[in-house]
Amino acid sequence: MKKILTFVVAVLASATMAHAQFGVIGGWTTSKTSIDFQNVKENFKGLDNFHAGIAYHAKLPVGFALQPELTYEMKGAKIDMEHFVAGLKNTKSHNIELGLGVQWGIDLLVVRPFVVAEPFIGFVVKSNDQYSVDLTPTGYTVEEVSKVLNDAKNKLEYGISLGGGIDIVKHIQISVKWFKNLGPLYNEGKFNANSIAANVAQAYKDTKNYQGVKVTLGIFF
Repeated sequence: MKKILTFVVAVLASATMAHAQFGVIGGWTTSKTSIDFQNVKENFKGLDNFHAGIAYHAKLPVGFALQPELTYEMKGAKIDMEHFVAGLKNTKSHNIELGLGVQWGIDLLVVRPFVVAEPFIGFVVKSNDQYSVDLTPTGYTVEEVSKVLNDAKNKLEYGISLGGGIDIVKHIQISVKWFKNLGPLYNEGKFNANSIAANVAQAYKDTKNYQGVKVTLGIFF
């Protein structure tokens, strides 16, 4: 039995390697802190950013394929008026992200339409905030408020992407995916109640994490 399993694994590995491609990917991302399921068009009115990276595409039997991706992702959100206490207009996160896409599609020779589910995990390497009002009357500087929010932002991100796409002549891939970061955007436990953070925490502690839509173009070799 052990020899049979070893043989099957070896055959699958050989088949995968024979149908594997490396590629470069990149595209447009729009994200918010909430998704409107009643008006889908509203999901495209978030904060515009981009993503870019490398991918490895490996075909599997019965129409399946694995596509791990290592990307640089910029995600962000325009802050709702209810969270406008500290004058924050928008917030951005620069992430290094690893995703594992599981695809299923139908090979029609010239094109291959597919659906995909992609769990991902990443790390926030940098954060940017933009303010639209003068914070001087509040007694806090932009630097102070930014430091509080950056320190409290969860550095580990994880979530799921769902969508579909099409492979064209086995070298060009276009996909559209909806993604959702799980867990809170800010770690309430990191807000210090004895500092400026006490005021900021009240405004931002319930802010939802990023979710949105990404359109990706890939070139595979």
